[in-house]
Amino acid sequence: MPECGSSRFLAEREARLKAAVDAAGQRFDYLSVLGTDSSGISFAATPRERRVADSRWSERGFVFRAQKDGRVVEYAASSLPDGDLAAFIAGKLEGLLASAPDARRYAPIPDEPAEASWRSSYGRDPFAEDPERVLGILEDARKAVAEASGEVVFSAARAEFMRVSKLFISARRTLSQSFVWGQAYLVGVARRGEATKTAHQSFSGLKGLELLDELGAKAASIAAEASALLGAGAIEPGEYEVILTPDIAGLLAHEAFGHGVEMDMFVKGRARAAEYLGKSVASSIVDMYDGARGVDECGTYLFDDEGVLATRTRVIDKGILAAGLSDLQSALALGSTPTGNGRREAFDHKAYARMTNTYFAPGEHRYEDMVASVRHGWLLEKMSSGMEDPKSWGIQLVVSLAREIRDGAFTGRVAGPVVCSGYVPDVLGAIDMVSSDFELSGSGYCGKGHKEFVKVSAGGPYLKTRMRLG
Repeated sequence: MPECGSSRFLAEREARLKAAVDAAGQRFDYLSVLGTDSSGISFAATPRERRVADSRWSERGFVFRAQKDGRVVEYAASSLPDGDLAAFIAGKLEGLLASAPDARRYAPIPDEPAEASWRSSYGRDPFAEDPERVLGILEDARKAVAEASGEVVFSAARAEFMRVSKLFISARRTLSQSFVWGQAYLVGVARRGEATKTAHQSFSGLKGLELLDELGAKAASIAAEASALLGAGAIEPGEYEVILTPDIAGLLAHEAFGHGVEMDMFVKGRARAAEYLGKSVASSIVDMYDGARGVDECGTYLFDDEGVLATRTRVIDKGILAAGLSDLQSALALGSTPTGNGRREAFDHKAYARMTNTYFAPGEHRYEDMVASVRHGWLLEKMSSGMEDPKSWGIQLVVSLAREIRDGAFTGRVAGPVVCSGYVPDVLGAIDMVSSDFELSGSGYCGKGHKEFVKVSAGGPYLKTRMRLG
């Protein structure tokens, strides 16, 4: 398989950046630079048009970070000036320090020696292929959805590919990474009388054009799902036994103990999880992880946007809340070890503690046995949205489709959309079966509140628990 090439833009500037960091670094207690060069392409096929465009995730630029007497400042620029770069950067950073005499002071930023690089592999290069051929693949997949059911009145297929390249330099570190990720969506809209329903399937991974080979096999199931939703009714509000598919388990992980353990929220006193470290928050059969290391999906990388090497953090260990996720500054404020979760939406945005790949670990149960154990409940599938309050631990998930189970068998009745809610420790504490399956999806993104978006993935096994549905 071909390997992702490194960025020529960054490679041509690496020596100059290194020299500037070495020279200007004498005027600070710490100095680093992150260079980014990421470009992407998106494709869309609908009945009315076929379109190629640049990806929204494209970026190119640099951010310099300095620390002096505990204070930390940053300067970002889309290009490097001519002339003495060290003097220019030192002047900018010293000016920022002078304008913030009362800024918060942190412990010294660690700068342990490290030199590492990573280049991902993929099957077929999406940036070298004729765009018309890519659009043809999407058109064929879209048509397959439309032809699978006479009730499908609209279908669409979309795909996006990114080549991400980053370079991090400090006095004692030189790190580089270049990788490709892809995501795709297949959508079908069905109509029966006045009723209209939409079904979709997403695809993702550290993959090139080979990702699109997966679309055709899902066309019939998308059409069938859209038709099934036309007959969907409402659920009688109440608490039920529920089985979460891997994508809904991932949504639960993301919302329940993803945002809730981002440790910049600990520093601000906005996360109740800070009070429960070392305490039980889930069933003893529950393990949950987050990390850019250990799995391959769209949230994977070698190092974060602060030059911290990626880790795999065991957030929940046999039901015990074991650790949180930190950016560098929150770790310094709390006296903890950085977990490699410092991420920026782009080079000119602030780094925050952010999720990467967030997931429940697989267990030992069989999916078939989980279904057989349900007296009356629902299989919940197809994520729509989710939200949580990290201070009160309330959670709300919205799923597009629920399938009724009675006496261990599916009744054929479907409902959707369904709102699922609960108190996080109650929902996780009620988990009594965890399947041996494992799936991750990285076709979405995550915002810090209403902004600061980054690519993430989430997933896990099938989970059986109890939630309030309505």
